[in-house]
Amino acid sequence: MHFLASHPLRHRVAAAWLLVLLGVPLLWSLWGAVAAALDASAWQALAGDAQTRPALGMSLWTGLLSSALAVAGTAAVLSHSFGHATGPRWVRWLGPMLAVPHAAFAIGLVFLLAPSGWLLRALSPWATGLDAPPPWLTTQDPWGLGLIAVLVAKEIPFLLWAAAAHLQRPDVARRLQQELQLAHTLGYGVRAAWWRVAWPQLWPRLTAPMLAVLAYGLTVVDVALVIGPTSPPTLAVLAWQWLQDADPATNAQGAAAAWLLAGMLALGAALPWALLHLPVWRARWVRGDRGTGPAMAARWPSCSGCGVALLAGVYAAVLLALGVGSVFGNWPFPALWPQSWTGNAWRSVWESRGTVFTTVWLGVGSALAALLWAVAWLELAPARWHASLHGVLLVPLVLPAVLWVVGLHHLTLAWGLDSQSPGLWLAHTLATVPYVLMALHGPYAGFDPRLRHVAASLGHGRGVFLLRVKWPLLRAALAASFAVGFAVSVAQYLPTLYVGGGRFATVTTEAVTLAAGAQRSLTAAYAWLQWLLPVLVFALAARAGRARRF
Repeated sequence: MHFLASHPLRHRVAAAWLLVLLGVPLLWSLWGAVAAALDASAWQALAGDAQTRPALGMSLWTGLLSSALAVAGTAAVLSHSFGHATGPRWVRWLGPMLAVPHAAFAIGLVFLLAPSGWLLRALSPWATGLDAPPPWLTTQDPWGLGLIAVLVAKEIPFLLWAAAAHLQRPDVARRLQQELQLAHTLGYGVRAAWWRVAWPQLWPRLTAPMLAVLAYGLTVVDVALVIGPTSPPTLAVLAWQWLQDADPATNAQGAAAAWLLAGMLALGAALPWALLHLPVWRARWVRGDRGTGPAMAARWPSCSGCGVALLAGVYAAVLLALGVGSVFGNWPFPALWPQSWTGNAWRSVWESRGTVFTTVWLGVGSALAALLWAVAWLELAPARWHASLHGVLLVPLVLPAVLWVVGLHHLTLAWGLDSQSPGLWLAHTLATVPYVLMALHGPYAGFDPRLRHVAASLGHGRGVFLLRVKWPLLRAALAASFAVGFAVSVAQYLPTLYVGGGRFATVTTEAVTLAAGAQRSLTAAYAWLQWLLPVLVFALAARAGRARRF
């Protein structure tokens, strides 16, 4: 009876329509991706291609290592900061870091690490003695180290943000604090208690974000185009090149490569799950040395937040490199600072302001549509619906990007939306919905249901409760979710090119395209815009979400 009262028939009917509204294009795209892989000759060509094996090995190396390092770094930061005053402070730093798209971060890191970059310029006067850029493989390296560095630096803030969404829920935080205090009374040190009590409960809640990190690391294209590797390239880059070919047989081979990446993703996701369920890990979590509690507790405050501060310093250096790179004129090596400045790059951006306008309307339109759908779904759908359909709703988040765009292309072709603005908006919206839903689900799940009973006892209906109580209390989460959706839309590269048919240019497509050329200042200007647009939206969201003072 309680379930029926909480979710009357009209709500479940509306939730079903919402599911149809999103599920039809999702499943249509997925079927288009499946149909593209049914060509046996494409698989034979893929197996016989000499590039396939080294490219697959490079994808596995960079994707698995970067994902493992990102998860380990996230766990280490949380183990030093959970439950301390510095925690909420570094959570505020995550917004600006999340606003930096992967491609923009990669371009800025290239500006820092390239043989003529800022890092070597800073070391040259007293450490290297070089008067010309050396032929060193600091970027586009054949080992994929540059790609791994970008992925680790970008995914740690994302995982921290996902973890903070759970840890800042009052019910979860209160229970974990009580359990950690109980562990301390049993003689466990601060970090030992974290690893054996808090982390085993937290990491299952991060399954979807960690799977998204692994999927992105194995299948990223735009970042790999910017920072390498190129010999061999990753399989995702190779698949993207085949998909762009005019030959249908080569296109089919690219689709087969995308499905091979999907299979590797499934294996890569299953392996850590199987390892973590081995008895040795469970025994490690419940038995063993308790650690030196007082000594470890004394060292805790000195380390709290230092990992995020170091990461923020890297982001600041990258953004400074992009900012200076967008306005420098004559800058001979090994001078640390440019000898002249110019605004030619920004004048070119202004002359191409239609690109910025396209980026903004796509970001606002897709983020707003995703937010409205997510709010309606969380309000109307029963909890068991959300739990059972959670995996389907996250399909765009975990599918390889090159495979997802194949399905999107089939969808827009079938619906007559290929190379048109509604089709491009639909592609961006489908990519944005999982992130917005993931951002909103935690605050919605942690909302105190007793407030609804209080409002009802005062004679107010559901509409008044939503407009005057629930949504005002959740406005920070709603605004932040919109900002996340906007940032995701701005970062879309493959859907914009493939579904848009090359007719729509955004700051991301321009930045990645220019990164392969010699126009460094124009590349930096577009990469800076990639960060500036989302961070402005994050700033507006933070202002809109501030608590009102009376």
